[in-house]
Amino acid sequence: MSLPFESIKREIIVKKEANTDKRISCRPEERDVEELINYGIINLNKPAGPTSHQISDFVKKILHINKAGHSGTLDPGVTGVLPIATGNATRIVQGLLTAGKEYVCLMYLHKPIEESLIRKTMQGFIGEITQLPPVKSAVKRQWRKRNIYSLEIIEIEGQEVLFRMGCQAGTYVRKFVHDFGLKLGIGAHMAELVRTKVASFTDKDMVTLHDLKDAYTLWKESGRKDCIKKCIQPMERAVEHLPKVWLLDTTVDTLAHGASLSVPGITKLHSGIQRGDLVAVMTLKEELVCIGQALMSSEDIEKSEKGLAVKNWKVFMKPDIYPKFIRKKEQTENKEE
Repeated sequence: MSLPFESIKREIIVKKEANTDKRISCRPEERDVEELINYGIINLNKPAGPTSHQISDFVKKILHINKAGHSGTLDPGVTGVLPIATGNATRIVQGLLTAGKEYVCLMYLHKPIEESLIRKTMQGFIGEITQLPPVKSAVKRQWRKRNIYSLEIIEIEGQEVLFRMGCQAGTYVRKFVHDFGLKLGIGAHMAELVRTKVASFTDKDMVTLHDLKDAYTLWKESGRKDCIKKCIQPMERAVEHLPKVWLLDTTVDTLAHGASLSVPGITKLHSGIQRGDLVAVMTLKEELVCIGQALMSSEDIEKSEKGLAVKNWKVFMKPDIYPKFIRKKEQTENKEE
């Protein structure tokens, strides 16, 4: 089962050939632990009990930092994938809030019913549905439309139905189960729920709070970096689901100061970008500079020589890391190295 972004095949369009100066900055995977903690993201396996906000507080205390933010609230009893951004990367969760989610749910039907009817009814819920959020929810309680991308029944045993759902952000699975029971005419409730995917984060490489605590202690006491680098990933991992635009080295600092991106600063880009899309703007070392809204499509950017291509929204690159000008002699020397 896949989320919408996973089915999009993008190609890289080279607008102008360019190299990056190896002496400036570094690739995300080469960052030291201190910088990783300040610009990282953790694919946390949320345990049952604490709220998502409490989990963020636990992470702050473990890493001795002032800021940490989660992507998409999970009810206290729900477990599974909860991306936590750390330090100055906390705003990156904004790019995940609208990303698709995947859940595995155990539903309990209130009366026995034919299996064939369960399966037929389940298929009828794929596509656009209308939901009224629960009384206790983080959003205004009004009817709203949500997309169900996929539904797969894993197992049916008596009145218990185990199924996997891929859905739009903001879909209430508990409410879905309630509405499903009403559709069957027998009632149903959610017995257990695990989130298995948020954008490109899956349950295959989650870490626990205990893993994080042990890794941090090991690093502090012995200097070992392997465990903590496994627990905390570069913030760039959080934009893997977004289409990308890559910059010339000499354009990076302008955007780091908050400017929007013009066509002349682009060296390559993904195909399939449409106006209005959220895009990640990257250096040639694959560092995240900012995320923003595309003002031009890929086709328009490819054939244009000027114009604003991306409206800057959230900046992540610190200013003054990349120079605004690199002399030709320096470029030649770097290329020869």
